[in-house]
Amino acid sequence: MRKQFGGRITKAHIEKYSQSRNWDGKKFVNLEETTMDINIQKLPKLLYKQFCEKENREPKEKLPIIQFDKDEFLNQSEGAKFIWYGHSVVLMRINDQTILIDPMLGGNAAPVSPFAMNRFSEDTLDLIHDFPEIDILLLTHDHYDHLDYDSIQLLKSKTKKYAVAMGVARHLVKWGIPQDDIVEFDWWDDMSFGDIKITFTPTRHFSGRGLTDRAKSLWGGWVFKTSKENIWFSGDGGYGEHFKEIGEKLGPFDFAFLECGQYNENWHQIHMYPEECIQANLDTKAQIIMPVHWCGFALAQHSWKEPVERFVTESKRMNMPYMTPKLGQLITINKIPENVSWWKEY
Repeated sequence: MRKQFGGRITKAHIEKYSQSRNWDGKKFVNLEETTMDINIQKLPKLLYKQFCEKENREPKEKLPIIQFDKDEFLNQSEGAKFIWYGHSVVLMRINDQTILIDPMLGGNAAPVSPFAMNRFSEDTLDLIHDFPEIDILLLTHDHYDHLDYDSIQLLKSKTKKYAVAMGVARHLVKWGIPQDDIVEFDWWDDMSFGDIKITFTPTRHFSGRGLTDRAKSLWGGWVFKTSKENIWFSGDGGYGEHFKEIGEKLGPFDFAFLECGQYNENWHQIHMYPEECIQANLDTKAQIIMPVHWCGFALAQHSWKEPVERFVTESKRMNMPYMTPKLGQLITINKIPENVSWWKEY
């Protein structure tokens, strides 16, 4: 279990983090004041509901995942393509580069908790065996539902490079990843990867894997820009003014993966309601949007279908093109399939 916590913070780490304008001397901070409004008196009831009241919060049967076709995935196409594996796991192919984002493919999003947070699909770690070589693996932040020890161990042998939020490298190094293979990003940092420009964008969230490392690493999202396409992965976070700044600096986007799910009134500032996802896109201006951070785990009290249904309803109301692919479905961004409300079958 200790391995799950990742790397401890050293004085050398703090010296490095202190160079960031987003470090206040003790921790990383959001661009605007952000709190988790959980009253200590409400906590027992909240925990009971979280761990014991599961009605409609999980599918009644395990959700199937379409089998991976490596040849089809690697075949050249006119546009970027991707596969979504539930929650925030996205496997992408852009300009002949294979990119993997937040590959939490383990079966439990709460590995250090006495109560498991089981995945809606079975045997997802086995998917990694079929994946091709990963040119670059990106991590938005270090929460357990995004950074998973077991997944990283299986991905080690086939991953060339890692791009991560500042502070996350210490976990990977602890788990045996060479430091030279890892690049850490502060907000707005960018790098050229082949002919892809990758930029780390701010979010309104927090980080931490234990009791003592809260906000001791950064959190954010990713933009992938080529000569033909501009794609944004929002990362976890609540609504804020940073969306307008992202849109002004890096938008408009051809496609956006928007965090949508695991929200609650007690932590509204760090996870958007589905309707706010649509507002975020009005700020950043993506032509097509897709909800992620749902359909993996029951980390909040809403039903498992509620995020996507509210997302779709608001997208239609605002006449905003959207996509809701099945788990494991290969999508080419410039060839949008007809939307099917597949979750209604479960």
